[in-house]
Amino acid sequence: MDFELSPVAQDYRERLLEFMDQYVYPNEEVAEGQIVASGDPHHHPEILEVLKQEARRRELWNLFLPHKTKWTSGLTNLDYAPLAEITGRSPLGPEAINCAAPDTGNMEILTMFGSPTQQEEWLYPLLEGEIRSCFAMTEPKVASSDATNIETSIRPDGDDYVIDGRKWWISGAADSRCKISILMGKTDATAAPHRQQSMVLVPLNTQGVRIVRNLTVFGYTDQEGHCEIEFDSVRVPKANLLGEEGGGFAIAQARLGPGRIHHCMRAVGVAERALELMCRRVTERRAFGQSLAEQGVIQQWIADSRLEIDQARWYVLHAAWMMDRFGNKAARTEISGIKVLAPQMALRVVDRAIQAFGGAGVGPDVPLARMYAGLRTLRIADGPDEVHRRSVARRELHKYS
Repeated sequence: MDFELSPVAQDYRERLLEFMDQYVYPNEEVAEGQIVASGDPHHHPEILEVLKQEARRRELWNLFLPHKTKWTSGLTNLDYAPLAEITGRSPLGPEAINCAAPDTGNMEILTMFGSPTQQEEWLYPLLEGEIRSCFAMTEPKVASSDATNIETSIRPDGDDYVIDGRKWWISGAADSRCKISILMGKTDATAAPHRQQSMVLVPLNTQGVRIVRNLTVFGYTDQEGHCEIEFDSVRVPKANLLGEEGGGFAIAQARLGPGRIHHCMRAVGVAERALELMCRRVTERRAFGQSLAEQGVIQQWIADSRLEIDQARWYVLHAAWMMDRFGNKAARTEISGIKVLAPQMALRVVDRAIQAFGGAGVGPDVPLARMYAGLRTLRIADGPDEVHRRSVARRELHKYS
């Protein structure tokens, strides 16, 4: 088992670190200022287009997609994982190199299951960074952690499908650049539970698609938005079906595996930045006659954070190695494990950093409170902790049955 970066990935890492230092971190406040000045919390900051142009110039683009094309790097999961960690240190990082969710998962779906026509219309503009997309699965009236519960109907009618239902927490939908949704609904409620669902492409400008509201996260309004969307007799051509009827659940599983690796490595990156902020803070402040850094409890926070970050990182790299070597299905236990471990680890590190900053830690002048909100959400997104623990336990118990 070798986690050493390949020469190609090492070259990407060095160039990405330089790009982050020179362009991304210095422009975080610029981006926030442009959003505030626009008066629209979902405004796309102009500086991001500058960053995207620079990233493309440096060939730091679509690094997440293992399929080698003229748009992509062809990196393995193991090679991409440390790069995802680096981008996770900044809220601008993933989109600056066109590796932001939910577009990454949607591009993977379109690459694996999209028809040539679907790829031409939607995948290529996404790979070029010209548009954005969303993934509509979660629903407000059912426990969507069990995807077989979804109630949105996809009813055949001649050459079309007619869609009726309501989705929520649809990330990205509030951004004016979001043009397409991959929607999961039921095409056959009488089939076996895991064959009832299908996925279809629904352009957001289709008649009957209505964004009901944006949902805040712990009071924060994220730029891309997390929306509740109503689909009222929405009609799309049957040619918009992804894969086959009844294949929606399998497509969802294919989408979520690699995405969880990306989320977890970005969480490691968030934790690293929080630890860095904490260390700088405690070396600059004094209380009760000594530097905060000299106090035993602070040193314990720092030591525990370093140990936990490194443990999580190696576990995620192990999962990526398993996926590359044996396939996503063989790595299911590891993928579920990191999805529980990484966000919880990062939350602990950020919480310690908040404590070290005192009142400033929960305020707007440092990014820790927003980091905490995002990480806490990650314990629910892409499957809650309880579902992943259940999966790990079942596979462990299976060894003894």
